[in-house]
Amino acid sequence: MIRARYAVIGSAEFSETRITPRFNISPTQEVPIVRRGEAGHELAFVRWGLIPSWSKDAKIASKCFNARSESVAEKPAFRNAWRAGRRCLIPASGFYEWDKATKPRQPYLIRPRDDGGLAFAGLWETWRDAVGTRVESCTILTTASNAAISPLHDRQPVMLAGDRAAAWLDSKATADDLATAFQPDAAPVLEVVAVSSAINRASFEGTDPLSAV
Repeated sequence: MIRARYAVIGSAEFSETRITPRFNISPTQEVPIVRRGEAGHELAFVRWGLIPSWSKDAKIASKCFNARSESVAEKPAFRNAWRAGRRCLIPASGFYEWDKATKPRQPYLIRPRDDGGLAFAGLWETWRDAVGTRVESCTILTTASNAAISPLHDRQPVMLAGDRAAAWLDSKATADDLATAFQPDAAPVLEVVAVSSAINRASFEGTDPLSAV
């Protein structure tokens, strides 16, 4: 499905069969991304939490899993990837936010109403450790929340579909083309669904939280 939706070329190294259902992905874990390659769009698997190429320590990734779209071009951690055009899409079926007024906190799954999947706008980067081991990583861009999400949080991922997703990966995209992606109401129509509080545990990964509500 990812191959067809984002015109991903075939690759023996990066097979879509590596993508299995996961219900609670945490920063520093591996996620699939779609990015420009030499022959077209390619599927890659990278660490969630961007490690700037200049960083001396991979631990910075835990602070760089999100990037504010309003300042991404200036922030030292992200500006090299931004200026180099290392943009990517992070496919997902939805994401979680929490009602912090409840005890325990009540998690909600936010997903498209048409069940068509989401693509978060992201940046990717390459870093090498002290012995030269190559590590690729990514961050998810955020923007102000739209009406569906604002009761839970004032920020949301930048969500792209159709022409906006294509423009995000286009090396010829202008600054104006990219800026339209950051509009909160450009996201697909979303629904907010209560899920099991088991999702509050980072170790909870293999069971659909909707089935436990």
